[in-house]
Amino acid sequence: MFKKFLSLLIVLVLCVTLCSCGYEYQNPELQCKYTRELAGTELNVYNWGEYISDGSEGCMDVNREFERLTGIKVNYTTFESNETMYSQLKNGGVSYDIIIPSDYMIGRLISEDMLEKIDMSRVSNYQYISDKYKGLYFDPAQEYSVPYNVGMVGIIYNSALIDEPQHSWGALWDEKYKNMSLNFNNPRDGFMTAQKLLGFSLNTTNEKEWDMACEKLKAGKSVLQSYVMDEIYGKLETGEAAIGPYYAGDYIVMKEVNEDLEFFYPQEGTNIFVDSVCIPSCVKNYDAALLYINFLLEPEIALANAEYIGYASPHTAVINNPDYHEYLGEEFYNILYPDMEALYPGDSALPENERKVEYYHDLPESVRMHYENLWLDLKLY
Repeated sequence: MFKKFLSLLIVLVLCVTLCSCGYEYQNPELQCKYTRELAGTELNVYNWGEYISDGSEGCMDVNREFERLTGIKVNYTTFESNETMYSQLKNGGVSYDIIIPSDYMIGRLISEDMLEKIDMSRVSNYQYISDKYKGLYFDPAQEYSVPYNVGMVGIIYNSALIDEPQHSWGALWDEKYKNMSLNFNNPRDGFMTAQKLLGFSLNTTNEKEWDMACEKLKAGKSVLQSYVMDEIYGKLETGEAAIGPYYAGDYIVMKEVNEDLEFFYPQEGTNIFVDSVCIPSCVKNYDAALLYINFLLEPEIALANAEYIGYASPHTAVINNPDYHEYLGEEFYNILYPDMEALYPGDSALPENERKVEYYHDLPESVRMHYENLWLDLKLY
């Protein structure tokens, strides 16, 4: 009886504490049952910025819903790039139970024994993941990752500040946009803008091609206002900058703030990516991590995340939800779910450098070190 009273008291205190912060639970309808056997434990989640429905502007607070349901405290921190996340894991100073890296980084983490296998028998909601995103090149046996979001990179521009640019990566080098143009502040995406313009594969192992891409970036550096990651939100939304590359899902979020923002996929092609939920080898609460993954795959939770984040979802219950189609509208739905084969030929028979849409692959260490050194040189140039 005392245990029941104590449990009730804890729940009441938690509700009062959270409600005092202004968030009202939305009690989503769930497909699975969740116990409170792990109540009182903690879960350390490491994710991209602006990458989960957080309760702002009336949306669902996914982490708080999970805490209410399970009694597990979520410690949530964010990173700006795969490389930052990797360094944190490699240094071993902090332990995480959940991380959400991109495809090529997952391949690297697997090869370096930095991920735990996910017991899929305990993730029943995995049934909702589209077959299109299962068994991809970086995790062919689908043992280490669960797809979270899908996207492509394009260019966002402010139609009130500049005329419609040529639909090319070359727009980032155009002198007309001097001190108004942005580029990525991470090596894979930054080099991608030059590699596509030069007609190179994003996964080339030819160091001379990386050198040429670096020289191309140096040639355009005088046009740039700055290199950015999440800072692009403030710069484009306020008109501080007028044009820059970013992820299609983020464009949809920015458009809600500034209606003058427009978007296109460059004619030379672009990067496609799949970000997935993984459990790092430094995990301390494996059972809670499995619960969290299954919770993220609940149809209502996945829908809340898809609507908040703005990226394409690999979740069939989201993709097929008519309310989701209506929420996005035809324009945005076509941006997130384009006819890939029609827009960008993806025939595997084509030589790698002729494909227009490419995933990043984890590259040999020598190549990786080469482009990372080039990137440092570029930033100091």
